[in-house]
Amino acid sequence: MSQVTRRIVQELHDEPHLEGRRITVQFIKEQIEERELDPRTVADRHDLDVADVYRALTYYHDHPEEMRTAERRRQSAIEEHDHLTTDPDDVRD
Repeated sequence: MSQVTRRIVQELHDEPHLEGRRITVQFIKEQIEERELDPRTVADRHDLDVADVYRALTYYHDHPEEMRTAERRRQSAIEEHDHLTTDPDDVRD
C-alpha cells in the first residue's frame, strides 16, 4: 500500500486524478458508488491509501460542475472517435 498521501490534480489528464497516478476521481467514484466495491478493496487493488480513495470521493462530490464537465468532455471524445473502433460484430471469424 502506498505511504504517500496524494492530492487531486489535473496534470496528466483533462480531469481530476490522484497526483502521480493515472487513476481518476471519476474512476474511483464509479468503483465505489456504481460497482459497489468497498473503499478498502479499491485502495488495495490499486495500491492506494484508503484516505486517497475517500479524498477522491470527497473531491467528486465537492465539485459537481467540474465533474459533469469532465464527463461531457470524455463522452464527446468517445463519440468523436467512435468510428475508429471495431465492433465485435464487424470482426471476421
